[in-house]
Amino acid sequence: MGDDSEWLKLPVDQKCEHKLWKARLNGYEESLKIFQKIRDEKSPEWSKFLGLIKKFVTDSNAVVQLKGLEAALVYVENAHVAGKTTGEVVSGVVSKVFNQPKAKAKELGIEICLMYIEIEKGETVQEELLKGLDSKNPKIIVACIETLRKALSEFGSKIILLKPIIKVLPKLFESRDKGVRDEAKLIAVEIYRWIRDVLRPPLQNINSVQLKELEEEWVKLPTGAPKPTRFLRSQQELQAKLEQQQSAGGDAEGGGDDGDEVPQIDAYELLEAVEILSKLPKDFYDKIEAKKWQERKEALEAVEVLVKNPKLEAGDYADLVKALKKVVGKDTNVMLVALAAKCLTGLAVGLRKKFGQYAGHVVPTILEKFKEKKPQVVQALQEAIDAIFLTTTLQNISEDVLAVMDNKNPTIKQQTSLFIARSFRHCTASTLPKSLLKPFCAGLLKHINDSAPEVRDAAFEALGTALKVVGEKAVNPFLVDVDKLKLDRIKECSEKVELVHGKKAGLAAEKKEFKPVPGRTASSGAAGDKDTKDISVPKPGPLKKAPATKAGGPPKKGKPSAPGGAGSAGNKNKKGLETKEIVEPELSIEVCEEKASAVLPATCIQLLDSSNWKERLACMEEFQKAVELMDRTEMPCQALVRMLAKKPGWKETNFQVMQMKLHIVALIAQKGNFSKTSAQIVLDGLVDKIGDVKCGNNAKEAMTAIAEACMLPWTAEQVMSMAFSQKNPKNQSETLNWLSNAIKEFGFSGLNVKAFISNVKTALAATNPAVRTSAITLLGVMYLYVGPSLRMFFEDEKPALLSQIDAEFEKMQGQSPPAPTRGISKHSTSGTDEGEDGDEPDDGGNDVVDLLPRTEISDKITSELVSKIGDKNWKIRKEGLDEVAGIINEAKFIQPNIGELPTALKGRLNDSNKILVQQTLTILQQLAVAMGPNIKQHVKNLGIPIITVLGDSKNNVRAAALATVNAWAEQTGMKEWLEGEDLSEELKRENPFLRQELLGWLAEKLPTLRSTPTDLILCVPHLYSCLEDRNGDVRKKAQDALPFFMMHLGYEKMAKATGKLKPTSKDQVLAMLEKAKANMPAKPAAPAKATSKPMGGSAPAKFQPASGPVEDSVSSTVELKPDPKKAKALGVSSKAKSAQGKKVPSKTSLKEDEDKSGPIFIVVPNGKEQRIKDEKGLKVLKWNFTTPRDEYIEQLKTQMSSCVAKWLQDEMFHSDFQHHNKALAVMVDHLESEKEGVIGCLDLILKWLTLRFFDTNTSVLMKALEYLKLLFTLLSEEEYHLTENEASSFIPYLILKVGEPKDVIRKDVRAILNRMCLVYPASKMFPFIMEGTKSKNSKQRAECLEELGCLVESYGMNVCQPTPGKALKEIAIHIGDRDNTVRNAALNTIVTVYNVHGDQVFKLIGTLSEKDMSMLEERIKRSAKRPSAAPIKQIEEKPQRTQSMSSNANMLRKGPAEDMSSKLKIMYRTYRIQARSMSGHPEAAQMVRREFQLDLDEIENDNGTVQCEMPELVQHKLDDIFEPVLIPEPKIRAVSPHFDDMHSNTASTINFIISQVASGDINTSIQALTQIDEVLRQEDKAEAMSGHIDQFLIATFMQLRLIYNTHMADEKLEKDEIIKLYSCIIGNMISLFQIESLAREASTGVLKDLMHGLITLMLDSRIEDLEEGQQVIRSVNLLVVKVLEKSDQTNILSALLVLLQDSLLATASSPKFSELVMKCLWRMVRLLPDTINSINLDRILLDIHIFMKVFPKEKLKQCKSEFPIRTLKTLLHTLCKLKGPKILDHLTMIDNKNESELEAHLCRMMKHSMDQSGSKSDKETEKGASRIDEKSSKAKVNDFLAEIFKKIGSKENTKEGLAELYEYKKKYSDADIEPFLKNSSQFFQSYVERGLRVIEMEREGKGRIPSSTGISSQVEVTCVPAPTSTVSSLGNTNGEEVGPSVYLERLKILRQRCGLDNTKQEDRPPLTSLLSKPAVPTVASSTDMLHSKLSQLRESREQHQHSDLDSNQSHSSGTMTTSSSSTANIDDLKKRLERIKSSRK
Repeated sequence: MGDDSEWLKLPVDQKCEHKLWKARLNGYEESLKIFQKIRDEKSPEWSKFLGLIKKFVTDSNAVVQLKGLEAALVYVENAHVAGKTTGEVVSGVVSKVFNQPKAKAKELGIEICLMYIEIEKGETVQEELLKGLDSKNPKIIVACIETLRKALSEFGSKIILLKPIIKVLPKLFESRDKGVRDEAKLIAVEIYRWIRDVLRPPLQNINSVQLKELEEEWVKLPTGAPKPTRFLRSQQELQAKLEQQQSAGGDAEGGGDDGDEVPQIDAYELLEAVEILSKLPKDFYDKIEAKKWQERKEALEAVEVLVKNPKLEAGDYADLVKALKKVVGKDTNVMLVALAAKCLTGLAVGLRKKFGQYAGHVVPTILEKFKEKKPQVVQALQEAIDAIFLTTTLQNISEDVLAVMDNKNPTIKQQTSLFIARSFRHCTASTLPKSLLKPFCAGLLKHINDSAPEVRDAAFEALGTALKVVGEKAVNPFLVDVDKLKLDRIKECSEKVELVHGKKAGLAAEKKEFKPVPGRTASSGAAGDKDTKDISVPKPGPLKKAPATKAGGPPKKGKPSAPGGAGSAGNKNKKGLETKEIVEPELSIEVCEEKASAVLPATCIQLLDSSNWKERLACMEEFQKAVELMDRTEMPCQALVRMLAKKPGWKETNFQVMQMKLHIVALIAQKGNFSKTSAQIVLDGLVDKIGDVKCGNNAKEAMTAIAEACMLPWTAEQVMSMAFSQKNPKNQSETLNWLSNAIKEFGFSGLNVKAFISNVKTALAATNPAVRTSAITLLGVMYLYVGPSLRMFFEDEKPALLSQIDAEFEKMQGQSPPAPTRGISKHSTSGTDEGEDGDEPDDGGNDVVDLLPRTEISDKITSELVSKIGDKNWKIRKEGLDEVAGIINEAKFIQPNIGELPTALKGRLNDSNKILVQQTLTILQQLAVAMGPNIKQHVKNLGIPIITVLGDSKNNVRAAALATVNAWAEQTGMKEWLEGEDLSEELKRENPFLRQELLGWLAEKLPTLRSTPTDLILCVPHLYSCLEDRNGDVRKKAQDALPFFMMHLGYEKMAKATGKLKPTSKDQVLAMLEKAKANMPAKPAAPAKATSKPMGGSAPAKFQPASGPVEDSVSSTVELKPDPKKAKALGVSSKAKSAQGKKVPSKTSLKEDEDKSGPIFIVVPNGKEQRIKDEKGLKVLKWNFTTPRDEYIEQLKTQMSSCVAKWLQDEMFHSDFQHHNKALAVMVDHLESEKEGVIGCLDLILKWLTLRFFDTNTSVLMKALEYLKLLFTLLSEEEYHLTENEASSFIPYLILKVGEPKDVIRKDVRAILNRMCLVYPASKMFPFIMEGTKSKNSKQRAECLEELGCLVESYGMNVCQPTPGKALKEIAIHIGDRDNTVRNAALNTIVTVYNVHGDQVFKLIGTLSEKDMSMLEERIKRSAKRPSAAPIKQIEEKPQRTQSMSSNANMLRKGPAEDMSSKLKIMYRTYRIQARSMSGHPEAAQMVRREFQLDLDEIENDNGTVQCEMPELVQHKLDDIFEPVLIPEPKIRAVSPHFDDMHSNTASTINFIISQVASGDINTSIQALTQIDEVLRQEDKAEAMSGHIDQFLIATFMQLRLIYNTHMADEKLEKDEIIKLYSCIIGNMISLFQIESLAREASTGVLKDLMHGLITLMLDSRIEDLEEGQQVIRSVNLLVVKVLEKSDQTNILSALLVLLQDSLLATASSPKFSELVMKCLWRMVRLLPDTINSINLDRILLDIHIFMKVFPKEKLKQCKSEFPIRTLKTLLHTLCKLKGPKILDHLTMIDNKNESELEAHLCRMMKHSMDQSGSKSDKETEKGASRIDEKSSKAKVNDFLAEIFKKIGSKENTKEGLAELYEYKKKYSDADIEPFLKNSSQFFQSYVERGLRVIEMEREGKGRIPSSTGISSQVEVTCVPAPTSTVSSLGNTNGEEVGPSVYLERLKILRQRCGLDNTKQEDRPPLTSLLSKPAVPTVASSTDMLHSKLSQLRESREQHQHSDLDSNQSHSSGTMTTSSSSTANIDDLKKRLERIKSSRK
């Protein structure tokens, strides 16, 4: 038993591993109990057992194993970590459980496997079970099959992959063990249940008896689709749903839901591919050409047998296809034609997608062959073409099909239409885009009018199918001209169609939509409004031009500008007229006169043809007035223009009359419903007058108006043909000019380029130079829209002309076409056509290419030529290739059908003669350009072989191949290349050259794609093998490409694909994936329509930029944080890369490798300074260029040679971009380790990077930007400041890249600009970015404007250089930019400024055009609707850069002020935005009284002075005067929070946290408050808040207002949140007001606002209704008491008086409010006896005086309550009582005391009290006082001294204590203070002595001061600041400064001597207020104070610069003169200071 007890004590996990079976059994049992108890699946308990679960299931003892299996099952079911154990546990179950005799064990084992599948580990389980099928033990095999069967039956075929199981089935049926065979049969039946007949082919070769048995079983199975009965964890909600449905009896519905649950297994996938090419009869190719048809038949039959194999292996079938095609096309024996067609069918079915490359050759032949009538031939051909269609896409064969549609043979037409119908059935809305549908519909529409009924029927079927597939909305535009009967017929067909893919419900709705269309009236109802296409325009004219419209819609009536050809949204208001417009007949002159006379004055009509021009002019004026007043619906346009054309009509000789006439035409076109009929009447006249000097402009205006009414395309065509049918060159050139302009205004949509080009060619040939110039200008404008392909039309022009055209094109390069401005207004593009446009993002550029006349060259590609190209003699081959090149060159643009050429050229790509390979590649490049986008069809058969050439060993051949592939990809896009397995097959080849070139190419192309075909995943396994390739370059390329693959496939898929790798490889690859994940770029965003193609929808353009800045700020915040990590990650990866890189090139000798170990940057002392000097002295070129010339590069090279490692320099200036990438990788590596070197060579590094910006290679650019991000992060950490030289030679070039078309790059550049602000002042960045807004590149303009907005938002208006006004004017210019994004960016930027600066913006901008102004106002309105707290975020992003003390003093002085003011402003701005958005609330109106609103405006006007009588009075703290003084010696001083807090780090943090207190976001605010509370609660830290109290209180009461006005009114907000915020605020305040020293810093204005806020809160009835509301109000009560007691008594008393005055004045204020203010005052009155000595009575009496002035006694008596007058009397009475007659001496601050009601009142009171007390004179009072003194001296001396020493001992009051002790000793010279000093430390004693000595010295030095009060206050002003300016901050032993306090002491004594009341430093009235007397009572609110603080900061900075010590007083001292010269004072002070210092030492 002893042994037993041993293991009983062990913990569970150790028991489980014990060697005794009992111990293990016990362990498993206990584990089971533990597992059942744990409720939380993520509990850490589970992890303890991770390693043990395998042991549970593989236990050697059968009994114990059973228990272990039970425990393991519970573990797998409940533990979230269980998945990690899948592999080992399942393999354990397979090997150790399935062979057990006990059935229970097997059951548990199967259950465990199924449970693993349930927790999403199906793949691993299935893998292990399939491995188990290879076991020698039949028991194990049976159990594995059974497990698989159960899994399939329960989870379904979606989870259990059937393909691998089906592959092993035949082997299982052959097993010797009967159990295995039976189990195989069961699983075969189960599989059949899921996939039905797909299972037959793979099992066709098993034993026939077994097959028969299976058939019998299969028949018995139920027919319904099976459903899974058990679900994965992630699907279990679905299970619940199913159960609900079943319980509700809704099974049918469930079935519907799950129809697509079961994946359709493709039988093809399960088959083994058969290789047939080698099995063809040897003489096949001879026999197929034989004369005898029987021999040909034999050959074909042999093929037929072979192609019956259901899956064929890929290979080169080109020759076989060619042979079969020849039989189909040329053989006369129709039986053989049918046989060959069957062979083709077999090939297509067996090869599937791999047959796609041959489809293009065969399709035309088969379609042509449909002329055969014999049914079996037709059927064979139909089967063939249908099978072939499935191997390719409709897009690829569309050209061929469309070509055949025009065939004359009706059978061919019929069969083609039927084929199209069948093809459409396989399409979906996305695979049948408009661009493809349009040409098909056009062809089919011809067929429905065909004379042959079978052709018509077939066409109806095809159109009906299209309708069903894509829905009516897409097809309707093409059916505009179809009459009602035919439309109905199409609809009828559509309803009968059965689609292959099964169309989802939802057609019903579309059918409804269709109904209104048929009539010719404008559509109404659903279709009318939604179908943004205008259906009612079947005018034959424009329809011919349909192909030219951009987005493939038909041309619409109305404005062409409706972008993207997406016409107007059913113009309801113009319905009637549009119908009329279509049919408007030409009216006779009589009818016109009649109509005109109905609307025009009679005189007008009579005088039309008067011979007197004045009468005609008068008549025109009448005419114009009449037109202006006419209503649109009543204006007879045609009649009016006919009247104008009436004699003298357009031959009018008087220019004034003519001008009027033209103006009227424009008016009619704008205001009336102007038809093309009317237009035709006037256009001729207009064109005739367009060249007229005086009338030309009016003619142009009229033409523009007509273009707007009748669409530009139509108008332009008319105008051009008219202009060129006459001889006047002036008219021609002006017409062209008008057209250039019109295109810019209307956009290019729908214009018929071909028609223009012929006219332009005529113009170019004109003799008149003006006409030629205008034509070239027009071409320039067209170039903007059409692109470089436009030049192709003019290549045969004379060289001189061509060079002019090129120059014009050059000018336009890089510009994006302006967004259309005309025609948009009337046609708002609705959201729907957006989607339609979106279908074809790449249509934009290509459709002009479609207009080019393409030549058919297939007839020139003769069989002789093809055989030449394949000849044995290379010279003849070369001749053949030359001929091909000649043919392509001659044709320029060719049709896609090029006959046998592809196969011939493909053969030459692997020619043994490399020269021919290169020539072939050149031809293929030509071919791509010549064929344009249609080259897509040849990607598979010609493009992929080009990729094979990338594996060539010769460098130049590879380069040529890469260039060719790029030329092709440019035309085709990447989709075709990535589809299918071809690319992955290429990557599979183990050719290092091929691999590295192909991966490099993919790495370049993938980042630019928005989406990729799913086949990309096929490349991944080969990519992984490349990662471990022997060749280092291949590995490197694979690593580079990895992030881009991941960008498209996602990390999960990529990680999953590692499953097939060996374990070691898998770990390596996974590590690389992790690394790549960190560097993974974002997918490029969908291009904004407006920029990517000029016609893009106008809707998105509006919203897009609005989101711009937001995104940006987010991205940059994200950027900043992970950067250091990213830097490390990058470092590691690039080290790894470079390490691998080094191994590869074995050429480099070892020595060179060692050289690389040293530093890469050598620090040259003063190197940078010398370079800057050289540049200034013009010894070297200034770094300034548009593109870098060689001399710049050479110069940089020589400059670098001294300070950059030689080998790195070679890489940096290498001609190959890959070396640049290497160099960048090395630089990234060394960035951290060589900081000094990097900074020393920074100017050169930045210059080198600017050169990289001019490279075309994207990968280098992205690397460079990556490096820059890391570099600037490092520089800001090092607190480095860019020099002017570095900035000016780098920033302009960086800004160029902001306009890069790739999104990724733009984002990076913006992030870098953001970081630069940390190392270079934002205000200096501003002009550079401003310069960027002048670029031709619209993207750059837009991005720069966005960036300017961000700068202003983050740093306030001070960044705007040279002045905010100038800067804003520049920005405002861009509101009128022709590019939409730019306009938006400009508007957003100005809105940002508005948010910072308020209405002042409008002044700064100056005058704007009306249109721009209205856009701006609209945008500002919109921005006000969504208040944001964004600015605060930005501050967070850009930490203060002023902490560093660099020599750049100028920068320093500027920095802090910017920061400080922007912080204060940001608080206000946040509040401001919220206040603005709230002005709707009635409570708000009540709350925010006028004063505040005014103040807010003022505060934001940085440069305007506050319009208020006492601008500088509120200097709330003396510290403000001292602040700047201490800047010079920041490092020596003992850090005290009071001084220079702008520079200390804590201060900036506190500023920032305080700014967050006022945040609109509750959580942000609460967080900030908690942080502040932490500071306040710790005594040692609370000191840090000093100097920030006002700021903090302002933020707090702003937050109180915000809650009161916004949050409380917000229904959505949880009220608990608000209570939480309130309690935070109140808690914070209570903490603050318990610390007396801090509480006293609060100034009057702030206290007033604070009390206002608190009292308002106490009265808020909404709070009382909340649960904890009462508690909040009680806390506020407590807080108010604290505020009254602890604040500076003068300030709080003053604040309450002002507040009372305000509340009585404000009509909106409630009487309750005033009552509470008075209660506070009474409380203060009660405190007066204790506080009277610390109060500045002068100020209080001044406030009372002002109060009485505003409320004379009579007025007060009129108040409803008598409280105010009683309060005032009580206060005055108490003051009189306490001060006695002396109170009358405190009226110094009141101007004319005699008029003051106050003085009279006080006198009365005094008199009254005198009468009462008899004749007690002042003397007696004094006696009394001295008597008290004597008593105190005798009895309470000890207490008194104890009190004083207590003060000296306390940190806050030490100065006061010393002063009192000094006074006391002076008074009682014999007093003994020894006993008090005796008990203290030596240190304390010396401190006291020293303190007394200092005070003595000071006081003795101030003996000679005049006694008159006026002057003394003056002296006091001078003598305080003067000395402080020279005080260096001496730390005294307590860590406090001596400086200011010493002077304050002095000041106190001065005040005593002058009879002024002595107050503490904080209590003093502002200095200036002692001097200047305000004439009008003003209220100093905290906002004024804030403003004054800002202005003081600014002033103090200036004073510090000029050390003009007196400037502080000069503005306030008025007429008084300074009595003592400041210089004397300074010297005196200096001496004294020296003495103090020496005495301290």
